[in-house]
Amino acid sequence: MYNSKITGLGYYLPENVVTNDDLKEFMDTSDEWIQERTGIKERRWIDPKTSDDSTSSMGAKAAKVAIERAGLTKDDIDFIIFATLSPDMYFPGGGVRVQDMLDMPTIGALDVRNQCSGFIYALSVADQFIKTGMYKNILVIGSENHSGGLEKSTRGRGVTVIFGDGAGAAVLSRCEEEGKGILSSHLHSEGKYARELMLDGPATGRWVDAIMEENNPDDTSYYPYMNGQFVFKHAVVRFSEAIVEGLQANGLQKEDIDMLIPHQANLRIAQFIQRKFQLSDDNVYNNIMKYGNTTAASVIIALTEAWELGKIKDNDLVVLAAFGSGFTWGSVVIRW
Repeated sequence: MYNSKITGLGYYLPENVVTNDDLKEFMDTSDEWIQERTGIKERRWIDPKTSDDSTSSMGAKAAKVAIERAGLTKDDIDFIIFATLSPDMYFPGGGVRVQDMLDMPTIGALDVRNQCSGFIYALSVADQFIKTGMYKNILVIGSENHSGGLEKSTRGRGVTVIFGDGAGAAVLSRCEEEGKGILSSHLHSEGKYARELMLDGPATGRWVDAIMEENNPDDTSYYPYMNGQFVFKHAVVRFSEAIVEGLQANGLQKEDIDMLIPHQANLRIAQFIQRKFQLSDDNVYNNIMKYGNTTAASVIIALTEAWELGKIKDNDLVVLAAFGSGFTWGSVVIRW
């Protein structure tokens, strides 16, 4: 059995910054209202008038940086895992698009559809491929283009103010150094709550013809729905459980955590978890204030930023944790 280690990190964000005050142009809201509930000050949204960014192209741009930082070339990558809830098209997925955009060999490409937990799931899958010896270098991407599918009105503000666009990527490589790299990953789901955070259509359960035939201006089924309070209550419980499970699996204590990178769902959730585990500001990294919730991209963007800022050092214990639609949640414990 081999170990797997993150050898390269990168991220990409659209240039267009949308502040809370900007949102007031098309919905009844305020900077104070948004910050009080979410901690978000601004987010990045693709501007279709000035940019040709897409979920796949953002992922490809982040991947180029990660591959270069890993000291590799595109031809050294053996497999692609692409996590997103917002692919360029219904099918095919983003993984094959990145393979084409980067002019890579005809390697395999797998798409992961676990929404906010997407990068955690994708990293876990990559870890298993490497540990079994099947692959040596795997490109793991989380990328989201939320802005094109949000309801930009007062009716949709409870969801729309939260989400942003962006992408992050990591190269996971074979490592023979004992006790280094990914120590363990822990994945869970509870599908009975699927409709508490979901997008109903268009999909095969509510297909395009049905939506068009009804021609109902009050139909919100093709916009994301979130039962905010319900999701919040479950998130704080599952975040905690996933972190504790990861620590216990490795004989560690909360005091051993050097850096916690939580999914950037809501700053209030992250602050609750920080207080519960009695972690200092230096031991938790949040960037939702600047970027909003970028779903499958949030953990990897935050991880990359924390590393770039020198907040993650060799031999640090890094814990990644996420909770989201499905419900799905999980954690990854890493010895850097």
